[in-house]
Amino acid sequence: QVQLVESGGGLVQTGGSLKLSCGASGTILSITAMDWYRQAPGKQRELVAAIASAGSPNYADSVKGRFTISRDNAKNTVYLQMNSLKPEDTAVYKCYARIGTNVYWGQGTQVTVSS
Repeated sequence: QVQLVESGGGLVQTGGSLKLSCGASGTILSITAMDWYRQAPGKQRELVAAIASAGSPNYADSVKGRFTISRDNAKNTVYLQMNSLKPEDTAVYKCYARIGTNVYWGQGTQVTVSS
């Protein structure tokens, strides 16, 4: 069984920064991809940033230049550095991992950006 645990969310003012972490634990041979999604109230879930085990990261247009995704494969951990935060970034951020043919989700961490 694999578990994903996120941390790092919170309340920040416009223009501030937060760094999210998501660690995977359990029986893990190789994580193909680890991504960050978010869902704001009343909106659909959207992919924020994605990073494969060996590849360039991809970002939603709305966060390009402000967010940076990175991975520590030795720790089975993915990070999301969020800078220049805006009120529209307010959402529950969830970590996603694809391991073999299985996918896993974290429980989510709330990010609130005040104006």
